[in-house]
Amino acid sequence: MESLNVETRRGTVLNGVLFPAKASDTVVIAITGIHGNFYSNPFYYNIGDTLSTNGIDFIYAQTNDAYGEIETSNAKTGAKEIIGSWNERFSYTEEDIDAYLDCAAKKYRHVILAGHSLGANKVIYYLSKHHDKKRVEHFILMSPANLSHMMSGVSDDERDFVEKLVRYGHGEKILPFYFMGWVICTANTAHDWLSGILDNTNNFSQLEQINHTGALIIGTYDNFTDGNPVCFLKNINSHMKTAAANKLIFIERTGHTYQQKHQEIAEIILKLAADWTKH
Repeated sequence: MESLNVETRRGTVLNGVLFPAKASDTVVIAITGIHGNFYSNPFYYNIGDTLSTNGIDFIYAQTNDAYGEIETSNAKTGAKEIIGSWNERFSYTEEDIDAYLDCAAKKYRHVILAGHSLGANKVIYYLSKHHDKKRVEHFILMSPANLSHMMSGVSDDERDFVEKLVRYGHGEKILPFYFMGWVICTANTAHDWLSGILDNTNNFSQLEQINHTGALIIGTYDNFTDGNPVCFLKNINSHMKTAAANKLIFIERTGHTYQQKHQEIAEIILKLAADWTKH
């Protein structure tokens, strides 16, 4: 593994990790979700080791919310920054992904853009706006999140409180309660969650704009879908122009982070990448 620090247009440095193969012309870039770090999502090790051993580079693309707090420095100002799930802004989604793709464009012939959980929703958002297939050949959506389900426990009083803080210019204040019952965050961050910007597994307009082909993967015990994970994934795919060409993969008897199936998800991704780039 190698540290891979990428600079965004705003100067924030994102701390990724490269699992390098020897002289690879192919890379899989995996955008992380909220708290989607190596500790909570150890399957990233299996994916990285499996791909790099078989001649494909893998980038664990840590974004703003992979941890509660991440200390870094701004490349433009030199100032120390604390980023994380506590102050993430969804408006940075495009430039965060662009930072990793800009890095990949310098080296790789084949780029596959993946995302897990909220990272998958970010990939949907990105590809709905960017249709360049030279920059990204295929996508892999791993366990996209149902944001409406995740926020179903946010009360009307809590929603009103967030809205008032933002409206009166206090969006940087940390909420006096755990948002969604488990996230410490600012009112601005909570407002982004509530805004529906990344709620693209319920509002299908972004999915309808995607021209890329790829694969959608989910565990059959995934509890972030508010119901039947298989139907949830099929419904997402049905709203894409490329539905007939996409691959739907269901991993039996595992949940949102592929418990007990870490090597299986790694081998699935290896096969996808190998099949897509063998010609």
